[in-house]
Amino acid sequence: MSLNSTPSSERIHIGIFGKRNAGKSSVINALTGQDLAIVSDIKGTTTDPVLKAMELLPLGPVVMIDTPGLDDEGELGVLRVQKAYQILNKTDIAVLVVDGTVGMTEADHAILKRIKEKKLPSVVVLNKADIAVPDRYKDAASLGLAPDDYFMWVSASDNSNIYELKELIARLVPADDPKSKIVGDLIRPSDFIILVVPIDKAAPKGRLILPQQQTIRDILEADAAAIVIKENELSNTLMTLGKKPAIVITDSQVFDKVSKETPADIPLTSFSILFARYKGNLSTVVDGARTLDCLKDGDTVLIAEGCTHHRQCDDIGTVKLPRLIHKYTGKQINFEFTSGTEFPLDLSTYNLIIHCGGCTLNEREMKYRLKCAEDAGIPITNYGIAIAQMNGILERSIELFPEF
Repeated sequence: MSLNSTPSSERIHIGIFGKRNAGKSSVINALTGQDLAIVSDIKGTTTDPVLKAMELLPLGPVVMIDTPGLDDEGELGVLRVQKAYQILNKTDIAVLVVDGTVGMTEADHAILKRIKEKKLPSVVVLNKADIAVPDRYKDAASLGLAPDDYFMWVSASDNSNIYELKELIARLVPADDPKSKIVGDLIRPSDFIILVVPIDKAAPKGRLILPQQQTIRDILEADAAAIVIKENELSNTLMTLGKKPAIVITDSQVFDKVSKETPADIPLTSFSILFARYKGNLSTVVDGARTLDCLKDGDTVLIAEGCTHHRQCDDIGTVKLPRLIHKYTGKQINFEFTSGTEFPLDLSTYNLIIHCGGCTLNEREMKYRLKCAEDAGIPITNYGIAIAQMNGILERSIELFPEF
């Protein structure tokens, strides 16, 4: 996969945090060599988090996140600060930019404390080295930092130490898990894998959705063959293939039909289940799906999507899932819906959360949402696993993974 085609969910997310006028936007522009962020002497120029997917050497594909000043004031300022802190939930590496002419303030230490609470790799960047007195803060103790805290002087104005900062950030990148595969560890070279992909009004025009693209890539990297078909071609494909497929992987919306047409001796699963395992939360969401049987009249279900898109007339999240839940439970259930970065801070009013597969969310953001549900004691599942449960095929769908 080329750097430009790497999905945001697979990129390292670098969050730039700090007080207003510390030079966060200037540091981003210096790091990237581009005018990605607006620079101004006026405090509070950055009013909302700004995310930009790009290539940053020597790291490769990343998402740079410019955030509002965390000392913002007033009613709107409080909301901006709240949004900025929410960005920590999707940040892989945190860069705290400090005005080097002032040094670490109480507000900067408060920000760093929040970063450490999230257990994020981080570096304190003392900006404005060209007009400050670097010798004033030459060690961690003089800044009130711990001995193992990383800090570095830079100047966004003349680019001094910017290359060194990029090298340091690269060293902080979490190591990849070589065992992490979508489906590659379940198949062998020369295997055939059938992918069932409906093409309906909800399908993106001219392309496949991200989980389907990534699964195909994973199959090809395992030296196996991916056969992509629509749901009405499954029976004919199984008859004419001449060889039993190693696995049938289906879109959740046609899970029931595909299950009926796939012989019992052929393993069957879904993109949602594979991605839940890939992101490390399959056990949690399987348990969550089973609580559908416990819903009562008046209970509230939150249906959450990680991306924002134009909703179709038969949208899976807002139309198909509620309809299926009403039919399955026979109960009067209340539904609430969120999308994109909107995820409630207070989950106590919900009896169940059904989340999308989270293909556009990075691993840290997805784990944050799962942890929020766990802390609140609210069961959580995802679209595909909930659909499998309600169609009575969940147990068959996870037979590939005996550990669950």
